[in-house]
Amino acid sequence: MAELWLIRHGETEWSLSGAHTSRTDIPLTDHGRRRAVELKEFLGGKTFAAVLTSPMQRARETCAIAGYGDVATVDEGLREWDYGVYEGKTTPEIRKEHPGWSVWKDEIVGGEPRILAARWIGLPATGGSLFGLGTGSLSVLAFERETRVIKRWNREFE
Repeated sequence: MAELWLIRHGETEWSLSGAHTSRTDIPLTDHGRRRAVELKEFLGGKTFAAVLTSPMQRARETCAIAGYGDVATVDEGLREWDYGVYEGKTTPEIRKEHPGWSVWKDEIVGGEPRILAARWIGLPATGGSLFGLGTGSLSVLAFERETRVIKRWNREFE
């Protein structure tokens, strides 16, 4: 059966600080680059039917360091969730203006909803709150017979 391997870009200064990042194109930190090297070692040159990457620098750099830059196709549809007016702000900063605010249940002013894993297994978009996702991690969505499953989630390489 087919599998969909999801690799999140390595750490950036904003992901390290907890700032919501989507449209702002910032590079990986040194730690983010090291995680991409660990990913390359873990994957060991595995062959995929297709390799797609977000157009953002952090995603393309992770892909290249992991050894797939030459075969990857940049796909605009893989841009990260647009945080709208919350871009660059941390959750505590947003909650100063909107107490109790949650990315999972409140409006993203000027942004968009996009939750792949939750929707893959039939949960509503708010079900995305159940899936922690670290930088430089690997997740695999697959099928068990005809049922969509999460085969691996948030796998780290250290």
